[in-house]
Amino acid sequence: MHGNILSFLFLSFAVAVISISVSAAGGVVGAVYTMTNAPAGNEVLVFDRLADGSVRFSGAYDTGGLGSGDGLGNQGGVVLSRNKRWLLAVNAGSNELSVFEVRREGIVLTDVAGSGGVRPVSVAIQGDLVYVAHAGGSVGSTDSVSGFRLDNKGRLLSLAGSSSPLSAPATGPAQVGFSPDGRFLLVTEKATSRIDVFPVDTSGYLGTPVVNSSTGQTPFAFDFGPRDQLFVSEVFGGANDAGAVSSYSLAGDGQLFVIDGSVANTETAPCWLVVTEGSRYAFTTNTPDDSLSAYAIDFDGKLELVDADGRTGEPGPGTRPLDMDLSDDGRFLYTLNIGEGSISTFRVLPDGALEHLFAEGGVPSGVNGLAAR
Repeated sequence: MHGNILSFLFLSFAVAVISISVSAAGGVVGAVYTMTNAPAGNEVLVFDRLADGSVRFSGAYDTGGLGSGDGLGNQGGVVLSRNKRWLLAVNAGSNELSVFEVRREGIVLTDVAGSGGVRPVSVAIQGDLVYVAHAGGSVGSTDSVSGFRLDNKGRLLSLAGSSSPLSAPATGPAQVGFSPDGRFLLVTEKATSRIDVFPVDTSGYLGTPVVNSSTGQTPFAFDFGPRDQLFVSEVFGGANDAGAVSSYSLAGDGQLFVIDGSVANTETAPCWLVVTEGSRYAFTTNTPDDSLSAYAIDFDGKLELVDADGRTGEPGPGTRPLDMDLSDDGRFLYTLNIGEGSISTFRVLPDGALEHLFAEGGVPSGVNGLAAR
């Protein structure tokens, strides 16, 4: 009897301590998601996001598919719908796409569907329209994109005949994404240094793409600003200190016109790129250099480094920041650090500076993708 009472009291005390700790941090206000990409069984890892910007591991959720166990060379392996109701994840090892419903207490798997191609690496959602990019050319197949409709129960319905090839069988696609108005679907091709722009009709099908040459070599990640401005990171084949970002204007016929070409950041391999909600700044992660770069964006889409040395944020030596996303309110920037298995929190300051606040460890090796809400 006394043992049971003591156990109850200890448990009550532990719960109280946890509650006080979370309360002191300001409570749970959102979440950050990544995936293990494990070949024995892919999982989405959920981290509660607290009001002070810190994150705490919440749980692991089986995607129902298999990861590839290797680097996907991508941005957008894990994405949230604009209304934050749905979370989508690619399963590159089993050629499937998983959908989760986002709930207050966690996420619930609603569907696992064949992705329509080989080695899905990036997924995009616009309303109920979903497209996934495949890097099949890297494993003996071909590169392509395939489309789906997502119903209100979280089920993926394949758009028959929607699969379209990229500009060549093996292009090294890095990211697929929609223009803000949904009229175009874009794909960056690392191996060919091209950016494909597919028109999207009202039924969700793709027209003939406009294949644009990238200003710089190895276009990788992209994000949009206002007035059809497109911002693209350039890896230049991973050459030392050769990273850059270009800005373009997307025309109504799918052509890209250069606004500011290959603005160097003096760092190496800027793989991921995000633009703040107000489009005042663009951030890149420079994985080999353990740094983040910030670019100020003017009204016309011109770019200027916030720090001349390109090192606006530093999560620490050997961290190798790769994937990245912003909180809904734009106050915090999160990076997935593959070198030490952690997630870093940066505060985004009004002048574009980044203040490193926290690092949460315990992230397994091989993880891929980052999405925050």
